[in-house]
Amino acid sequence: MANAKVEMESLEAETLEPAFWSNQANSQTVLKKLKILKNKITAFTKVQGLYDDAQTLAEMGIESEDPELIPEAKEQADAFLEAFEQLRTETLLSGEYDFNNAIVTLHPGAGGTESCDWASMLLRMYSKWAEKRGFKFEILDILDGDEAGIKSVTFQVSGENAFGYFRSEKGIHRLVRISPFDSGGRRHTSFASCDVMPEFDEAASIDINAEDLKIDTYRSGGAGGQHVNTTDSAVRITHIPTGIVVQCQNERSQIQNRDRAMKMLQSKLFLKQKEDRLAELSGIRGEVKDNAWGSQIRSYVFCPYTLVKDHRTDEETGNVQAVMDGAIDNFMNAYLIRMHRTGGNLAGQAL
Repeated sequence: MANAKVEMESLEAETLEPAFWSNQANSQTVLKKLKILKNKITAFTKVQGLYDDAQTLAEMGIESEDPELIPEAKEQADAFLEAFEQLRTETLLSGEYDFNNAIVTLHPGAGGTESCDWASMLLRMYSKWAEKRGFKFEILDILDGDEAGIKSVTFQVSGENAFGYFRSEKGIHRLVRISPFDSGGRRHTSFASCDVMPEFDEAASIDINAEDLKIDTYRSGGAGGQHVNTTDSAVRITHIPTGIVVQCQNERSQIQNRDRAMKMLQSKLFLKQKEDRLAELSGIRGEVKDNAWGSQIRSYVFCPYTLVKDHRTDEETGNVQAVMDGAIDNFMNAYLIRMHRTGGNLAGQAL
């Protein structure tokens, strides 16, 4: 931590240089590094304080032989352990873009209406996780299913290390349950894919030729409420040379939706540039798999027993309801630990 403080002081001194703001790209990089270091130092100081408080209470209890101090000492020790585990996990978030916001797209796979419903269940799970983490959760584009659920959804999770955590979710998610859409009460298996990419700060430097774009407007759809407009404010942009398509309908006006969609397009084009330079798609986006049998990274079994199991790490839990309510940190942490131990050689990896 001493080295981190020295580096932080050096970066702070750099921000005071007269020519610091003359290079916007460099200044933003420095400020980002500075913020990361400050947050790490603050987190370490908090954990250290909790440890000292727990130790002091334990020593006081031993010296005074006062049993009334035991519950307080235990509470303090639990607070320390929780903060310590959080800090330990965050030390694994060392990827180039781990600190960035995450842009996530869900698509139902094999399974028809069942899979559309499953995609909507995953959307709720991730929104609950973001809420518990204190992250901002925004739906950028959503298309309802014909009978139930959703055909596709793109959302953004904004907060420190959002992409670092969310990259563990990239891949195929499999559901096994008694179908509420089957009058015979039979068991069904459904699939949904989750694609994750970081929001690139550098993407703003990507120049896009207006002649390469096909821009369509349409009326917003979605699950009602804030996602439905009465005007053609939603925007779909197709980048003709690459075939990349982005959509946004979350903002109130067509201009705002267009600006947001352009930023998404810039991020996707920036990612494609990195992929092309590395000449190896799997090195950036992770392994591409079919949205069906045999490709899942995680299974959620509701019947005949309850179990959620990640097939990459073997992390599992029988509390399915807690998982669907956003309790997925154990899976994310296990993924990060496994990635660290294997040097990133793990199926489903991204960036």
